[in-house]
Amino acid sequence: MTTPADRPPSVDKLARSIADVGLPHPMLVEAARAAIAAGDPGGARRIADDMARRTLRPVINGTGTLLHTNLGRAPMGFEQAATYTNLELDLTTGERGSRMATAGALMARACGAEAAIVVNNCAAAVLLVLAGLADGRDVVVSRSELVEIGGGFRVPEVMDRSGARLLEVGTTNRTRRADFEKAVVDPDNDVGIVLQVHQSNYRIIGFTEAPRTAELADLGVPLVADIGSGLLDSRCPWLEGGPPGWLADEPAARQTLDAGAGLITFSGDKLLGGPQAGIIAGRADLVALCARHPLARALRPGGLVLGALQATALAYLAEDGQAIPFWRMASASVDALTARAEALGVGVPTDTQSTPGGGTLPGVEIPSVGVRVGGDRRSELRNRERPLIARVVDGNTIIDLRTVHADDDTEVTAALTALD
Repeated sequence: MTTPADRPPSVDKLARSIADVGLPHPMLVEAARAAIAAGDPGGARRIADDMARRTLRPVINGTGTLLHTNLGRAPMGFEQAATYTNLELDLTTGERGSRMATAGALMARACGAEAAIVVNNCAAAVLLVLAGLADGRDVVVSRSELVEIGGGFRVPEVMDRSGARLLEVGTTNRTRRADFEKAVVDPDNDVGIVLQVHQSNYRIIGFTEAPRTAELADLGVPLVADIGSGLLDSRCPWLEGGPPGWLADEPAARQTLDAGAGLITFSGDKLLGGPQAGIIAGRADLVALCARHPLARALRPGGLVLGALQATALAYLAEDGQAIPFWRMASASVDALTARAEALGVGVPTDTQSTPGGGTLPGVEIPSVGVRVGGDRRSELRNRERPLIARVVDGNTIIDLRTVHADDDTEVTAALTALD
């Protein structure tokens, strides 16, 4: 005979007992059922906690990687009230407008382009440009730029999906202007565009050669340059001290257009410091061809992304780098970081090296300062209510303060104090 003690607990009662986890009741019921089915009703809270930890939540980035792909790349804050916006309404005429007339127009102004449109990431920008300008035609690319970046994004495969035909020139390590010119003038080819692709997360070093943008701008077909990281201007007029040394040789939007590129594509959430987005900027006629392509509607971003990108563009136009969290962190002085490390009052202040991250400037290190504690304490820090993500160097856990907002220093102190 089954006694009350032998019966499984009520699913609903068990779910309500763990309501403080903060998940909706149906998810708590799911956790309760899973625990009962496993013969461990007491494990319901652990299961619910694991479910909660799989939702998006704020973390503190103590890794020193400024554009940490796993942590959302560029940090930014953008708030919009629960209200309607003039997303596709021209307030001057009262007629239907274009969502590209706001953020796109501002981005064009910020990088010195005639026009610009915005899509949901840089891969989408490249796809749309290929489809809009070279569907059924040849696209000339150097073999050294047939890259694969994170998430399996391969240039040849994206080109195939766009309807364009890949026409490789040069070799892995050496490509010259003459290679591109020969491909363009060959009557057997039907070249739509010449494409330059940012090498992003790797470098070829040693016996190498590649033509500059200006050398490919007069071949008789549009030159499209995927500059990837989204540096707007190599002069960095938004920074009081001008461009930092670690940006040397990074292609910039304004200078690439000035060199003769017809179009450029770049990311919104890397060196631009904005939301995930892809920007297509350059000649108005080429931008218009991309905007009219059917894929443009499928790849367009929503109002929240455009609002965040607009805020970012306005900060650039105001030359206010301190309003862009990425640049505020990237430009912090070592002295300021040292003072913060000492003020924490826990851990050992230590010199360290930050990195740009996000497939940007591989191999580049930026002098920084953090604090260290002995041993690998990453799991304990990661399992806090607000996770603190750290790294381990030589058996010590390092929290690099360059990627920690100064307002979070007290929370870092509390997290490290709790380890003792």
